[in-house]
Amino acid sequence: MTLSKVSKELVGVLLLLLFGYCFFFVDIDTSNLAIPTSLLNVNTIFLSIVFEAIPFILLGVFASALIQVFISERAIQRMIPKNPYLALVSAVVVSAILPVCECAIIPVVRRLLKKGMPLHVGMVILVGAPILNPIVFASTFYAFQSDLSIVYSRMGLAVIVCLLIGLAIYWTFRNQNQLKDVHVHVHSDHGKGNRLKQTLYHASDEFFDMGKYLLFGALVASLFQTFLDRQVLVSLASNEYVSSAVMMGFAYVLSLCSEADAFVASSFAHTFTPTALLAFLVYGPMIDLKNTIMLFAFFKKKFAIRFILMITVIVYGVVMVYGWLMG
Repeated sequence: MTLSKVSKELVGVLLLLLFGYCFFFVDIDTSNLAIPTSLLNVNTIFLSIVFEAIPFILLGVFASALIQVFISERAIQRMIPKNPYLALVSAVVVSAILPVCECAIIPVVRRLLKKGMPLHVGMVILVGAPILNPIVFASTFYAFQSDLSIVYSRMGLAVIVCLLIGLAIYWTFRNQNQLKDVHVHVHSDHGKGNRLKQTLYHASDEFFDMGKYLLFGALVASLFQTFLDRQVLVSLASNEYVSSAVMMGFAYVLSLCSEADAFVASSFAHTFTPTALLAFLVYGPMIDLKNTIMLFAFFKKKFAIRFILMITVIVYGVVMVYGWLMG
């Protein structure tokens, strides 16, 4: 480890310690400061997004580090069916048992792809795990106890959307590498006795790689939430086709954690139709503003654009068909 690298890490640790000290022990009197309410609101929303996301980011980066250290490329290949279509089904099953939200899934999938997982399988896990996992099911069940059809429809539509996205990715890109060549720190501890140290090294590297994009995405999302006129949304709620698109846009901008978005959706239950609510609940966990920034940081630009367009078109189409069948 070079002297410059040591000094950079030391500065980072000192800054974190200073932030922690100021957060817990420094009390600044802002009563005499004329701070606009809108800026205070931006600050509140920004901090709520960051503090809500950080535990799940930590979960994701440690899962990513454990995959890097303990799971070999050969093990990944053995776990995935050779048939590309059967592999999609296995990806949905993995998504349903992986308790990772959209804040944390990108480092996990990125690591799996580096280990040799097929692209279309990894992207199904990326869009599926944040919505199909048991924690999200439980939170949705609790938020919509009065209308359980929303709960089961959310999960059912998510499975259909995941499979369609996987098929679209497979037919479009096959198994071509779409990851950017992002620099990853290489650590010299390779023995089995050093696996814990390797895990901590990889987790810390991944956390700081992901964290900077999370902060930027949270800032942009908080600005949108503060200055977006929600009365405009209410005025558009009468049209089924428009309201579903609007709620998808709303989910994208709000960048809510998938464990909490059902409670926000339930607050719109008396304004928007079930179809529009499902558009919000299915689209948001799959792609939002902060995830978009992370996608562009770690995947090739053309792939990220096409992937986002695929999610948007497929979710909207599936939700509209559902609304037509149920209507």
